Amino acid sequence: MKWPIWILNILEDILPARRVVCYDDLPSKLPWRNLVLLRDGGENWSISMRCPCGCRQPIELPLIHEAKPRWSLNIEKNNLPTLSPSIWLRENCRAHFFVKHGRVIWVKS
Repeated sequence: MKWPIWILNILEDILPARRVVCYDDLPSKLPWRNLVLLRDGGENWSISMRCPCGCRQPIELPLIHEAKPRWSLNIEKNNLPTLSPSIWLRENCRAHFFVKHGRVIWVKS
């Protein structure tokens, strides 16, 4: 990970919550904090974001039922996302975290 978890936790507390923005196609550049929801024919297809550790690695998570593994997305009031299960990057930065109510919650290793 690029930054220590204690610094990332402070940033999550002071910066605005992450929100969901919808697109038909993946933008060439992902937003700094927000999550990009890709839809096709009214069906949620995948959710993309930059790794919140600071390495800027793009993360794309499938939401369709046929995919394995797949994640579930709950969009709350004010477009605040909650994803489950956790996101664990097993290569490169090896970040492991949850997204709940628009905030990243880091898993301690």
